[in-house]
Amino acid sequence: MSVWDDLVGQGPVVEQLATAAEAGAGALAGDERAAAGMTHAWLFTGPPGSGRSTAARAFAAALQCREAPRGCGHCASCHQALQGTHADIEVVRPTGLSYGVKETRELVLRAASSPSGGRWQVVLFEDADRATEAAANALLKAIEEPPPRTVWLLCSPSPEDLVTTIRSRCRLVTLRTPPASAVADVLIRRDGIDPETAEAAARAAQGDIGRARRLATDQETRRRRGEMLALPGRLTGVAPAVNAAAALVAAAEADAKATTEELNATETAELRRALGESEKGRMPRGTAGALKELEDRQKSRATRVKRDSLDRALLDLASYYRDVLALQLGSAVDLVNTDRAAELRSVASAGTPEETLRRLEAIMECRGRLDANVNPLLAVEAMTLALRTG
Repeated sequence: MSVWDDLVGQGPVVEQLATAAEAGAGALAGDERAAAGMTHAWLFTGPPGSGRSTAARAFAAALQCREAPRGCGHCASCHQALQGTHADIEVVRPTGLSYGVKETRELVLRAASSPSGGRWQVVLFEDADRATEAAANALLKAIEEPPPRTVWLLCSPSPEDLVTTIRSRCRLVTLRTPPASAVADVLIRRDGIDPETAEAAARAAQGDIGRARRLATDQETRRRRGEMLALPGRLTGVAPAVNAAAALVAAAEADAKATTEELNATETAELRRALGESEKGRMPRGTAGALKELEDRQKSRATRVKRDSLDRALLDLASYYRDVLALQLGSAVDLVNTDRAAELRSVASAGTPEETLRRLEAIMECRGRLDANVNPLLAVEAMTLALRTG
């Protein structure tokens, strides 16, 4: 067992981080030469599903491990770090569309404290690219002048997603998309999934381990993906294209509602109790602001979940046209959607590579518009109409 077991297909990254953790242990022991191999700020980048946060969490565990300089994976510190319960590792997961300056300043203050029992005070900031400009400025100051035993682990899809001043002060860790064979092996070995299902899910997920596990184990996830891949065949006219867009957005809204509704109710009930709700449900004076702030955060989270759901659907759709283009160009790469091979060959023979490229560009443009806060229905309608015409 090792702290690096969950990192799939990332051999060079594991070696880079394990070496740094060993250098960190030497630095704490007073070895000045070893200290050069360790730094106080790291930026983990890679495509969705590559394991950015997994790598950062494993590195945090190795830094806190007292049994082995590269992380043993079985001591109390490693176990707590990997489970997210270590007192000196703070994991930040922005749930809304952005992470504000007020939250960042509070985070910086907490990060400045000395470790309570561990070797380092570690802040693991997932989706650091969601920090607002003001939040990024507050974060920059903390990274420029860190306490001696504080380590920042930032995660984002690419270095360009963070301001230049922050990324220039971080050591870069670049993860790649793991091969489908490595993902399938994990599903078989760790989750007990049969080889055929694991291989199909790994191909469909295109290297995203979490997505592959959901596809292999959740029938509803497979059903939604199947509906998305059937969309190109339904774009027979303007009206069907508009209807398909509406159905896609409605499905994303339903997914967001199902994901957040129960969580919202639990959070609201806990906050009301903490603020002193009476047995008759009355709230003390001066608590309305706190409740309104929670409601705003919940709305922002619901919007984020909806957009994430739409983005997953668009990536599935992109995989369809990727396969079509591969067939049109006679590429030797494996198909992602092997279960639709006959349909894909029919579509490929009926069109041209130029048309397929324009369709792929329409999907990517829709993703960009959603990221820029364009109304989802309008963005998806524009895409489906473009897919119809090619």
